Amino acid sequence: MSEVLSQSEIDALLSALQSGEVDVEAIREEQNTKKIRVYDFRRPNKFSKDQLNTIEVIYDNFCRLLTTLLSGSLRTRVMVKVASVEQVTYEEFTRSIPNPTILNIFSLAPLEGKAILEINPVIGFSIIDRLFGGPGFSTIKGRPLTEIEKTVMERIVEKILSLFTETWASLIHVDAFLENIEINPQFTQIVSPLEMVVIITLNTQIGETEGLINICLPCLMLETLSGKLNTKFWFTTNIKAQHQDSSKFIQKVVEKARIPLTAVLGKTSLTVKELLELQVGDVIDLERKKDSEIEIYAGSRLKFYGKPGLLGSKLAVQISRIQQEGSEDNE
Repeated sequence: MSEVLSQSEIDALLSALQSGEVDVEAIREEQNTKKIRVYDFRRPNKFSKDQLNTIEVIYDNFCRLLTTLLSGSLRTRVMVKVASVEQVTYEEFTRSIPNPTILNIFSLAPLEGKAILEINPVIGFSIIDRLFGGPGFSTIKGRPLTEIEKTVMERIVEKILSLFTETWASLIHVDAFLENIEINPQFTQIVSPLEMVVIITLNTQIGETEGLINICLPCLMLETLSGKLNTKFWFTTNIKAQHQDSSKFIQKVVEKARIPLTAVLGKTSLTVKELLELQVGDVIDLERKKDSEIEIYAGSRLKFYGKPGLLGSKLAVQISRIQQEGSEDNE
C-alpha cells in the first residue's frame, strides 16, 4: 500500500479526526508498537540516506536564494524552508498533489530528461495576486490559469529556475529551461508511473499565506551525479569554492591599495654647518655617477632599479630591472 496519501484521503482523515471517528490515542499506541515494513524489491531506492541529505543541503541554499528573490519581487515577507526530501514512485507523487495545480515542466541541461516544479495553487495565486498589486491573500484551491496569469507565472518561474544554476554550481553547471505549464497531474508524464523520483518539498510562506512547492527530479536524471552526491564531496567542494572566492576578494582589495613609489637619486651626508651655509647655485655631490642605476622603493621596500630621465616636460624614471627577493641588496 502506498505511503503517500492523495489530497482527498488527507481531507477525509482530517474530517475523521475532527468528528472523533478516529482515536488519536489509539493511533499513538499503534505507532509505538513494533511494525514490519513492507519493502518492494521491484522499486528499490536509488539513492542512499547520505545522498538525500546532500540534496537537502543543496536545496537549503536554494531556499535562501528563493526567499531573497520572492521577497524582492513581491515586496512582502517571504519564508521558504525545506520540509522534506524523499524518493517515491512518480505515480505516488502525482497522486499526492492536488488536481488542478500549477505544474511547471522544465529541462536541466546537460542532464537528461525533464523535471517538475509544482506550485500549490494557494501559493501560485497568492504570487499572482501580489504581482497584480493585490494583498496576496488567496483562497483559490485550484482552477485553470487565464492567458494573462499564465504569462505572469511563466516569468516568475523562469526567475526561480535561474536559481538552479547557482544552487548546483559546486557539483555541475546546469541551465534550467521552462518547457511548458500544465494543471492536470494525470496528463503530465515525464517518466513511467513506477519510475523512482526525488521529491524536494519546500514549505513556503508569503505574508499570511502558507503552502507547498514541490520539486520533482527523476532518479534517472540524477544518476550521473550519484558519485558526487555525498556530504564529504559537497563540503570539500564548497570549502574550496569559498576559499577561491575569498582569495579573489582579497586580490581585488590589494590591487586597489595605494602604495607610495619613491625614486632615490642619491645619498650624501652633510654637517649642520654645511646645511646652514647652503646657497642658491651650490652643488651637492650625491656620490653617484650620472649613468648609474637608482633605487626605486615601494613603500619602505626596495623593489626596482631604474634610470632618471624626462617624459615630455615631466621628470620620469625608467625601470631597468626588478630587485630579487632575498638578494644582498634587498632591504
